[in-house]
Amino acid sequence: MIRIVIADDHTIMREGLKRILEGAEDITVVGEATNGFEVIDCVRKGDFDLLLLDLSMPGRNGIDLIRQVKTEAPKLPVLILTMHDEEQYAVRTIRAGAQGYLTKESAGTQLVSAIRRVASGRPYISAQVAEQLALNIMSPTKELPHKQLSDREFEVFTLLVNGRTLTEIGEQLHLSVKTVSTHKTRIQQKMQMQSLSEIIQYAVAHNLLNSTSGN
Repeated sequence: MIRIVIADDHTIMREGLKRILEGAEDITVVGEATNGFEVIDCVRKGDFDLLLLDLSMPGRNGIDLIRQVKTEAPKLPVLILTMHDEEQYAVRTIRAGAQGYLTKESAGTQLVSAIRRVASGRPYISAQVAEQLALNIMSPTKELPHKQLSDREFEVFTLLVNGRTLTEIGEQLHLSVKTVSTHKTRIQQKMQMQSLSEIIQYAVAHNLLNSTSGN
């Protein structure tokens, strides 16, 4: 039996996921978490086999949360289930320690097989993500500008190009406005861009916009 914890701040989503899993006799939901702090509490208590994790929740979230989970429980398989497109976060989550990446729109048809695969110790990623990982290893110096950003800078970048203000980003990521502003400056420097509009144009050209970036 694969015992899983579902981490998502939306009740409707958690209930929907549990319904999808009802037909799988080898999978049982033994816990739920609605924010990053509850995720860490569940991880520290243990007694489950896989963490099904949304990237965007209140409290600690995103890449930082994956890294903390893997620090607390290095052998715990983590399957990311998110609204973010693969191009935005998949490679970064795998590098941070996640074993699988699945978009919520694919959950209805792929969730059960993804859980079984990750729980068995095998990765669950698309051929496109596997190719990105391989290309990054073979040609690390030829990365696109946005791939040179740190994980935190990329989170700020994603929120900026989706219309969030510095204040809103600070509240979501639990950072001061000054710190967010510093990240914005570094993003422009690393990407060699002079303005936010130029960054947004880049995001549009590379399919990095996501109207559901908040969750």
